[in-house]
Amino acid sequence: MVYAVRSFPLSSERSKFLIYAQDKETQEKWQVAVKLSLKPTLPEDSVKESREIEEIVFPRQLTKHNGYLQRQKRDWVIPPINLPENSRGPFPQELVRIRSDRDKNLSLRYSVTGPGADQPPTGIFIINPISGQLSVTKPLDRELIARFHLRAHAVDINGNQVENPIDIVINVIDMNDNRPEFLHQVWNGTVPEGSKPGTYVMTVTAIDADDPNALNGMLRYRILSQAPSSPSPNMFTINNETGDIITVAAGLDREKVQQYTLIIQATDMEGNPTYGLSNTATAVITVTDVNDNPPEFTAMTFYGEVPENRVDIIVANLTVTDKDQPHTPAWNAVYRISGGDPAGRFAIQTDPNSNDGLVTVVKPIDFETNRMYVLTVAAENQVPLAKGIQHPPQSTATVSVTVIDVNENPYFAPNPKIIRQEEGLHAGTMLTTFTAQDPDRYMQQNIRGKQAGNLEFHRIPPMSGTGTLQIYLLDINDNAPQVLPQEAETCETPDPNSINITALDYDIDPNAGPFAFDLPLSPVTIKRNWTITRLNGDFAQLNLKIKFLEAGIYEVPIIITDSGNPPKSNISILRVKVCQCDSNGDCTDVDRIVGAGLGTGAIIAILLCIIILLILVLMFVVWMKRRDKERQAKQLLIDPEDDVRDNILKYDEEGGGEEDQVSNVLNL
Repeated sequence: MVYAVRSFPLSSERSKFLIYAQDKETQEKWQVAVKLSLKPTLPEDSVKESREIEEIVFPRQLTKHNGYLQRQKRDWVIPPINLPENSRGPFPQELVRIRSDRDKNLSLRYSVTGPGADQPPTGIFIINPISGQLSVTKPLDRELIARFHLRAHAVDINGNQVENPIDIVINVIDMNDNRPEFLHQVWNGTVPEGSKPGTYVMTVTAIDADDPNALNGMLRYRILSQAPSSPSPNMFTINNETGDIITVAAGLDREKVQQYTLIIQATDMEGNPTYGLSNTATAVITVTDVNDNPPEFTAMTFYGEVPENRVDIIVANLTVTDKDQPHTPAWNAVYRISGGDPAGRFAIQTDPNSNDGLVTVVKPIDFETNRMYVLTVAAENQVPLAKGIQHPPQSTATVSVTVIDVNENPYFAPNPKIIRQEEGLHAGTMLTTFTAQDPDRYMQQNIRGKQAGNLEFHRIPPMSGTGTLQIYLLDINDNAPQVLPQEAETCETPDPNSINITALDYDIDPNAGPFAFDLPLSPVTIKRNWTITRLNGDFAQLNLKIKFLEAGIYEVPIIITDSGNPPKSNISILRVKVCQCDSNGDCTDVDRIVGAGLGTGAIIAILLCIIILLILVLMFVVWMKRRDKERQAKQLLIDPEDDVRDNILKYDEEGGGEEDQVSNVLNL
């Protein structure tokens, strides 16, 4: 479609110009000449033109000539019909006339098929079955359907096809009836402060429902306004075809302007302000922070004080200012001590909320050693400064810390104090001297002491120190060893039993074992009847020396000597029960209970339990007999006609006798 974009004079002479077209895929080119001439428009001419409807004739079918098929001249492809959208009518609006050459001899009927005719959307195109006049019934919308493909048919009155169907393509010509529409009404983008001109910021996109290959759908972008206009009213520009927004001026400073608002306009018709349709959207550009401002101390010197010997307390509060965005790595401060603390007694932590530096004590400080510290501190950001920033990367200050003297506890040296003394000391014996000292050299001191498990010394004002005196008692050989166990049993013959014994000594090494075991010389029967053999330093074995010893209880004296210096000896009595034994070497007589370790009291207790159990059984038997007599007496007093059994159980069968009586007793 060729139209005038502006008013211009046209002379009476014909003017001529060329229009070029090029296929985007094949790059094939065409051209056509357009001639303009002045022609008055008369009422009769317009009526005449409106009646001149293009006629489409069915191509003739192939015919035989001299035995060969020949194609007729009118066997050509029908060009598409171009129909503008949004036509105002009147409707139905005639488009073309379809005709067959055979309508001269036959009475034909014409019809069209396809979407828009007999298929959805139906009824858009109709045809006069007699005249073949094809018409459109309503305005078309290219954005809904851009092309219709119909087929025209010609049949006789009997419905027989007289022509091959022909294809009719109707192209809906686009009109500029749609404004550009932005995908978002508000676009958000970011750009770092200090960005150089040409830095990409964001892309805005609009679409147009009109034909994108025609001027109606070709969009162009431009910036209508920028707010604020500082430091320049044209800080940004936009690519008019792609919608890319870039910076064009330097001077973006977040600390001065944190956000820009741009009004973006999109216009079709390649941005033609006269014929193009426009729409607008908002682009919000946030200037992001970079570390272009180092932290700066608010004072050159900070002061604090700390009591001696205190840790984990805040000594001083360091404050800084930073113009960068709060709570970002470019704003967060990191503090360090660069001088004045060689022993590492102080540390600085950053308060995450206020960004202040909190000076704390991490190691105890002694007033008597150092009364004041002067620290050199530095502050810098978590991230380095941006390139090209002329400021120093850090700020420095001093911290003067005064140490406060406090009344410290006296202390003992050494602590604990260890002494060793032999046991058995008499009351009032001098053990040692335990001396306390006071670390305060600049205070008046009054020290006194007391003993309460540990030694404590007090002064005014009252402070105390505790010392521990550890006394190790050294053992002396003041306990004689004793035989263990003190009672044993063996058989009347040497085999197969023997008695293993050891020694009990309340002293400790080296005044205890190893032990020496021996039998005394008197009475003479001891060594005549018994023999003792030392197994090792702690154990010995006692055996019968004679072949037979009558059963009974014998007291065997044993001499035991320890390893003390000097050694200590003792004659200890071993009570031996000699009994008759079976083949396994076990005692078989009643007295074995005693030999096994049960005393007379235990035997009496067992006998009493047996007697009590017999008495209980006897009482139970007496009670059962008495209960049986009482039951029999009650049965004699009950009327046979009013038998209790009849009141409790009812029987459907007759019977009685002893068997019934037993059954009733069990039920009761």
